[in-house]
Amino acid sequence: MAASGPAGFYPDPGPGEDADSMVRQTLLIVMTAGIILFSNLGAPRLWDRDEPRNAGCAAEMTSRGDWVVPTFNTELRTHKPILLYWFIMAAYALFGVNEFGARFPSALLAVGSCLLTWNIGRRLFTDRVGLWAAVILASSLMFDVAGRAATPDSVLIFFSTLSIYLFVRGTTAAGQEAVFREQSWFPHSQCLVVSMYVAMGFAVLAKGPIGMVLPTAVIGMYLLIVRLSQTTSPATITQPAVSNARPVASQSGGLRKYVSAASRAMIRCLRPFAPVHFLRTCWSMRPLTAIGVVLLVALPWYMLVGWQTDGAWTRGFFLEHNLGRATSAMEGHSGGIWFYPATILVGFFPWSVFAVPVLLNVIQSVRTTGPWRNGFVLMACWVGVYVCLFTVAQTKLPSYITPCYPALALLTSCFFEHWRSRESQVSAYWPQAAFISLGLVGVAMLLALPVAAHYFLPGEEWLAAVGGIPLLGAVFGFWLSRRGQVRVAQYAMATTAVCLTTVFFAWATVRVDQRRRDLGLLSMLARQDPASELGAYGVLEPSWVFYARRPVVELAKEHPGSRSIGAFLAAEHRYVITTRDRVAEVQKIAPRVAVLYRSPYFLKGEELVVLGSAATAPRLPGLAHTPESTRTVRRR
Repeated sequence: MAASGPAGFYPDPGPGEDADSMVRQTLLIVMTAGIILFSNLGAPRLWDRDEPRNAGCAAEMTSRGDWVVPTFNTELRTHKPILLYWFIMAAYALFGVNEFGARFPSALLAVGSCLLTWNIGRRLFTDRVGLWAAVILASSLMFDVAGRAATPDSVLIFFSTLSIYLFVRGTTAAGQEAVFREQSWFPHSQCLVVSMYVAMGFAVLAKGPIGMVLPTAVIGMYLLIVRLSQTTSPATITQPAVSNARPVASQSGGLRKYVSAASRAMIRCLRPFAPVHFLRTCWSMRPLTAIGVVLLVALPWYMLVGWQTDGAWTRGFFLEHNLGRATSAMEGHSGGIWFYPATILVGFFPWSVFAVPVLLNVIQSVRTTGPWRNGFVLMACWVGVYVCLFTVAQTKLPSYITPCYPALALLTSCFFEHWRSRESQVSAYWPQAAFISLGLVGVAMLLALPVAAHYFLPGEEWLAAVGGIPLLGAVFGFWLSRRGQVRVAQYAMATTAVCLTTVFFAWATVRVDQRRRDLGLLSMLARQDPASELGAYGVLEPSWVFYARRPVVELAKEHPGSRSIGAFLAAEHRYVITTRDRVAEVQKIAPRVAVLYRSPYFLKGEELVVLGSAATAPRLPGLAHTPESTRTVRRR
């Protein structure tokens, strides 16, 4: 389809669109994403370690009526800013302090991210590309982890995607592919520009400076490329210059040729960063407006929390959890240049099986002058900026690049559209190879999961049946693609992805959670002795704090004051959780304590025990007489 002239803010549906079609697509996306993200959302208990920390922080703030200072286990929590806690506190007011309330904001915003991805696809490509991209995003593994967890990842994904959507809305017309405004390539509407930076301001409240830096870098990188192409054709930018000189037979001549080609390639890569061009592009993005709006949104809380904590929160967050994570690998989270490509293959599963044909399709589309080229460039910048910048950072976690998953979904959807319409120059064997890869993963799950369950979850070996879903989908998809029924093969893939993620998160995780009997220990203590105090020696999980509904004192062998284990156990109605191999050590310090309860330590191959005064045991019959036959982890 040919692109038309410049376009700005178009509130009405574009050509070929109608209100009924938009309503149907919206309902389909909300239903699909809702089933995946909300099914049994509150059934599994909070997973260590981030979920109970965030949910517990919001619970403590709710109990104090404090909307400024985040604390967990009565200690200042400097890991993340405030926005997630505000959302969870609001959900607690509606649903109570429970797992569903803690996860509800993440799931709701994940559905919103799917709708934003659909709208980006509609404006850059077609309605169908946007619809498929939303379904692909909703059924990708790591996105669902973010959308079903009480963590700030889903909040960051939503507001980062919102900022890029507002940029796209300000530079394209709905329903018209790649209609970008010439000359400036940046929204003319002051309202849209301010709204875009407001979204970034909320992202800063969700996870810190990266909420502004990375979306700005994505848009900036895109503008550096497309503004440069105003005076240079795409072929000139992307294709190496062809020399008319005759080939030189000598070895030195061949070396000079390769050096010359490498030099030209390097120059082409560096051209977008030419100083004058770079500064003009940055200025076109209205940096003063950006800084002013983001500060207006985020700065009041940052200043208030710094003032109320005498700067302790500010120092901890910016110096330790931002600068520290960028310059050194914290908590053992390190990795090489391969880390994030491998993370995408796992986190974007099952759609990552199409990684090779999608990549080939992107390269071919960027090298052309077609109407979708600018959309492909923007999506490539979106993925490239996140992957490259976090590869440079020393601390690496799979969740760091989830804000670029909407772009991955759009690129995959574009390949599906080209594959369906026979416009793709990618060999038809690549999609067939993708289905073979999907089948191999299914076979690996069928073989590996029973072995893993035998050692860690005995009796749950039949969870391996989940692997039958990708295997069955691969068989049908391969057979249909071989017969040339591409559209039906794609539907088979979508059905496989939706079923796999729904069954995995709504059913398999619930079965696994039922083996977490150590959390029943905390709930039992909270019910039977609500006035008791709880300590932990040598081991402490954040989930214990949440389910005990009280602070858990982290004890030491020798410590001045009440934090020493001897001083803590000297009083009545105090209990200590530790591992079995530390019981003798504790009883040397406090000989009157007895083992009141034993429980398997989930997936650790150890046993947890509750220690307390023997005189207390009769008052806790549920703890004293729980049989050891409840163990579910085999000791190795």
